[in-house]
Amino acid sequence: MACLPFSNYSFAIAVPSQRIADFLYALECCLQHIGGTPQILVPDNLKSAIIRADRYEPDVNRSLEDFANHYNITVIPTRPRKPRDKALVENQVKLIYNRVYARLRNRQFFSLDALNEAIKLKIKTHNQTRMQQKPWCREERFLAAEKHLLGPLPATTFEVKYYCEPKVANNNHIYIGRDKHYYSLPFIHVGSRVKVIYTRSMVYIYARGKQAAVHIRSYQVAGYTTVKEHSNSHHRHYMDRSPSYYIEKAKEKSPELHLLVQLLFEQPRHPEQLYRTCDGLQRL
Repeated sequence: MACLPFSNYSFAIAVPSQRIADFLYALECCLQHIGGTPQILVPDNLKSAIIRADRYEPDVNRSLEDFANHYNITVIPTRPRKPRDKALVENQVKLIYNRVYARLRNRQFFSLDALNEAIKLKIKTHNQTRMQQKPWCREERFLAAEKHLLGPLPATTFEVKYYCEPKVANNNHIYIGRDKHYYSLPFIHVGSRVKVIYTRSMVYIYARGKQAAVHIRSYQVAGYTTVKEHSNSHHRHYMDRSPSYYIEKAKEKSPELHLLVQLLFEQPRHPEQLYRTCDGLQRL
């Protein structure tokens, strides 16, 4: 739940958890809803946003920092045990609890999207309800006096970044444990430790302060994403091979070897893992 300070224009959304990815998704939906970016974001000290709460120098979660940089927003968390820092939003929480949650609590929803559609309608009613002893509603005040002060939204949406620093293996690939997948980079980096930044869709690899490789992220378990130019000549020789290459070579040698190699490649294993086995069989 969020609100703007001058108009009290409010936003609320249901997400599966308070994990950082869900928290940032909710923030992004809020910015898209209001159609711009505020100069300052004042989050509560939840663990998803703030690693260590401190009155003077709080530690902000790295993903939240990335989000703030993407949207050109300054993050100033509330001070611990200072409820006045968030008095406006606390008041809105009470109102929205009564006007949204209380009126939906007995309804049954079969998806998060359906729940959020219902919340959206209730929030719209809340923002369009005349405030007590005021000649305006929150939406009117927001549109008249606050919306034009918001910064522009960037052309691209934010993607959560993940970080790791793996060592480049002898086959010039690094391993990302989250996906159990391998990615190549130029052979000269074998044995060195590199910095990897990856998002939902892309993988960026940096070595010695420079970008060494870029890949589309793959979710194939035990798979390899390889650029042939990253390998030296000896490795390229192996990369030019394929299951059909080894099957044909075995066929030339004997029917028995041909059948054995066919059976090998029918196993649920990555083909590259069998190439050395086939090389050994060819030498028998």
